[in-house]
Amino acid sequence: MTQHTSGSGKMVLVLTLITALSGAILAAWDSYTAPKITYHREQALLVAISQVLPAHDSTRTVVLNGQTFYEAFAGDSLVGVGFQALGNGFQGQIRMMLGMTPDLETITGLEILEQVETPGLGTKIAHDPSQRSDPEWFTKQFNGLLPSPELTVIKNATPTHSNEIQAITGATISSQAVVRILNQQIESARQAFRTGSEVVHG
Repeated sequence: MTQHTSGSGKMVLVLTLITALSGAILAAWDSYTAPKITYHREQALLVAISQVLPAHDSTRTVVLNGQTFYEAFAGDSLVGVGFQALGNGFQGQIRMMLGMTPDLETITGLEILEQVETPGLGTKIAHDPSQRSDPEWFTKQFNGLLPSPELTVIKNATPTHSNEIQAITGATISSQAVVRILNQQIESARQAFRTGSEVVHG
């Protein structure tokens, strides 16, 4: 009985040591990778801001009613406003950068920052390898759209109205998720941008 108890005690000790060592390794790895992930996210954000907004020579970040906006200026003139749009897709969260005209009435560009949609289907919202001539055709559809009263999705047809986009074949749910997120976020952004008190971050 004593021998059995001793063996069990050793097993518990070994498992405890393994758990502690694994935790230490994971913590060290996280402390090493977290800054790199944050840096790359920040760089991707800066690139996306420049891509979705009209030509400009300076930007500034402002927070209005708790929402962050990226204002683009050509000289002293405000030429565009960007903001992030975040919401649930088919598999998980989709994070986007949206650019609009200063009155927030016309879309100037859209970039998918992060997504975890179904590989080969939903992932086409960001990059569609089946469309070799224009893999970013889905997001490019949003350039110049007027989201009033709201954006809509159509299937198996060419859009004929200024608020319509064509769904990706086989990924209608992901296509609709992008539009749903944008409709929600645009309305929220309009209220914040037009009525919020400003806090400038640079």
